[in-house]
Amino acid sequence: MPRPSSLTRRELIALAGVGAGILILGEGVLASEAMSGPASLARAGSSESCDSTEAGVSENPKAAASERSPEGAAASPEEVADSAAKASMSLEDLPWNLRLVNKDHPLDEDFPLPDLEEIIDGYAVDVRIRDDLAALLKAARKAGHDPVVCSAFRSHDRQRELYRARVSQSKDEGKRGQEAKDDAAFWVAPPYASEHEAGLAVDLVDGDYQQLDERQEETATQKWLMKHCAKYGFILRYPTDKSAITGIGYEPWHYRYVGKEAAFAIAESGLCFEEWIEKYLDQGNA
Repeated sequence: MPRPSSLTRRELIALAGVGAGILILGEGVLASEAMSGPASLARAGSSESCDSTEAGVSENPKAAASERSPEGAAASPEEVADSAAKASMSLEDLPWNLRLVNKDHPLDEDFPLPDLEEIIDGYAVDVRIRDDLAALLKAARKAGHDPVVCSAFRSHDRQRELYRARVSQSKDEGKRGQEAKDDAAFWVAPPYASEHEAGLAVDLVDGDYQQLDERQEETATQKWLMKHCAKYGFILRYPTDKSAITGIGYEPWHYRYVGKEAAFAIAESGLCFEEWIEKYLDQGNA
């Protein structure tokens, strides 16, 4: 799928600052209000930064108790493959940690609120990934880096709000109708199409450089995370050369939990998650 916009990401960032005060902050992270603190928003012509309001937006982990999904350890590819001998596999047969979430495979509208547990400062994730995420952050800090969580779980309503705001921005840039929607979806997933809504994704940035742009990949923290994340069950979800397949622009800060064995397999394959899942299902059905 070709990139919807002819503008570069940096040009989009600049236009965002000049326009209605709305800035795109990666896949589904966006803000239109003035910010304060170390993660303040970048101005026109500069880079984007973390949405420090996201912490106040996350659902209350304790309030989620009545709608919790079943807990369980991340199923390995081998465990899933064993079940393939009995029946043909489909996306619906995959375990929770391998669930594919994108515009073509959105969450059901009745998708249950994950059993959430707070990481830090109001940011929450599915409780089943919290320990591995905590271990990843601890190891990064022990190695001398400063990873900062700038987005985690988001409600469907919050995702809808962010997407609509990005559509408005695309219209301000001269796009109309479906073109504006497609352009917006390249930077901000529509509601039910973001992994953040499943509690399985987290955005991590370098404490010394909290801008959400391609320079994030050059930071020492991000280089360490990209190299070691698979050991803790995470993958860099939107690689730089896979946007035509993922449908999302390059995000060197968005990490998705898939479990340790799957993470190693995906990293070694050089495939993005969509490609790997397709190949995995084909092998299971062979």
